[in-house]
Amino acid sequence: MSKKVVKVKVPATTANLGAGFDTFGLALTLYNEFEVEEAEGIFIESFPENEFLKNPENNLFIKVVKYLCESEGKTFHGARLKQTINIPVARGLGSSATAIVAGILTSFAVHKKPLTDEEFFKVAYLFEPHPDNLLPAWKGGFITALKTEQKTYYSKIDFPKDIKAVVVIPDFELSTQLARSVLPKEVPLKDAIFNLQRATLFIKAIEEKKYDLLKVAMEDRLHQPYRKNLIPNFDKVIESAYKNGAIGASLSGAGSTMLALATENFDKIGQSMVEAFKEVSISAEYKVLDIDTEGAKIEIFEKEA
Repeated sequence: MSKKVVKVKVPATTANLGAGFDTFGLALTLYNEFEVEEAEGIFIESFPENEFLKNPENNLFIKVVKYLCESEGKTFHGARLKQTINIPVARGLGSSATAIVAGILTSFAVHKKPLTDEEFFKVAYLFEPHPDNLLPAWKGGFITALKTEQKTYYSKIDFPKDIKAVVVIPDFELSTQLARSVLPKEVPLKDAIFNLQRATLFIKAIEEKKYDLLKVAMEDRLHQPYRKNLIPNFDKVIESAYKNGAIGASLSGAGSTMLALATENFDKIGQSMVEAFKEVSISAEYKVLDIDTEGAKIEIFEKEA
């Protein structure tokens, strides 16, 4: 007797890219993998070992699959889940979005239902209301998105293949909730204009490969000036990236990861940013990643029970 197994691989994301706050999202070649089969009861293996994620009450993938099963009017009997977590949790690299996307794709595949944008967002927003994270994790590439009460609008834009992302991951978590709590409820008109000008410039700069424009295009006044107080030595980390050849640099999502875009000197940039964190006694690691253009991949196969 064989059992159906579903395996989903979902990319990390970096959101905002400076001026594109709650708008820009980019998929990266770092992946979480979820392999699941039906079972009586819930069994979770996590690689590397993570006691928090092994608890079904905390596991977003299980919560999404359970919700979708019950929304079909069925009883959720359980699942056997093996998850490989390469994307660090609570670091601004979209780890939670990977679990949500994987859960949705798995459920729709098992129930043999076509997955429309409308169906995807209806479920995904119950768990995370940020299309700038969810969309690149699902669709891959560079995406600009906006969410209204009625609909989500988005566009996938070609991103230059010669640009790589250097992500510098410090050894401390930063919850999105905390990073949101430090933001003001209102901002000056001049700051809104400042970001609008730079976000539009960013899109033209990547479309036309005018990389010299990215440094100014990734400046921001809506979130980074408030969040940088949560990231020790923030300004020095950014400065180190530019000094060593980055063409753009910013906070990744809500942090704590820092992002540099570059076409060369990747290791030099990463090492210099790690050194800037070390100055304030924070250990960090860096990864040099390409842009993922394909998004989440799903595979269904049979295995002997």
